[in-house]
Amino acid sequence: MAIERLDDRPRLLAALEELADLLVRTVNGGASVGFLAPLDRAAATAWWRGRADAVLAGELGVWVARDGGRLIGTVSLVFPDKPNSRHRAELVKLMVHPDGRGQGVGKALLATAERAAVDAGVTLLHLDTETDSPAEYVYAKAGWTRIGTIPDYAADPHGRLRPTSIYYKRVGSTAGDTAGAAAPAG
Repeated sequence: MAIERLDDRPRLLAALEELADLLVRTVNGGASVGFLAPLDRAAATAWWRGRADAVLAGELGVWVARDGGRLIGTVSLVFPDKPNSRHRAELVKLMVHPDGRGQGVGKALLATAERAAVDAGVTLLHLDTETDSPAEYVYAKAGWTRIGTIPDYAADPHGRLRPTSIYYKRVGSTAGDTAGAAAPAG
């Protein structure tokens, strides 16, 4: 397995069809990542295409895992644009293809995002995920701290309101002044 950053618009757009396929399979397979099932390919493609400007601006980091050249997972970091929050980032859209689950793909993508956050000067990561989902096991095992749940926060892919768990993790050095940390360049 190889993990690479899609760090510019052309690289993201080159992976667009594979990313859309992964999103469709993830949502239609029951994972709660912000979409309702059935998710069609055109909507998934449009959503990923809409991320290209954020990648170009350095506001979004996107990594993909490949096995034999085939895209089997992705994770992203959202870097805030406010001066008082540049020390933190939000981990979003950790997805693993059904064929790659249980093989450490999610763990590897999570570790990659955490290292990239540290390299960008980030000292605090946060995320939300559906309560009692398989993702909670991955985050807990990787040392993330669950701080609570919000009832009826988001609809699952079938439209049922579900609680969401909020997690955080300190990464890198938490000592010193982080006010000057900036989002990484695209």
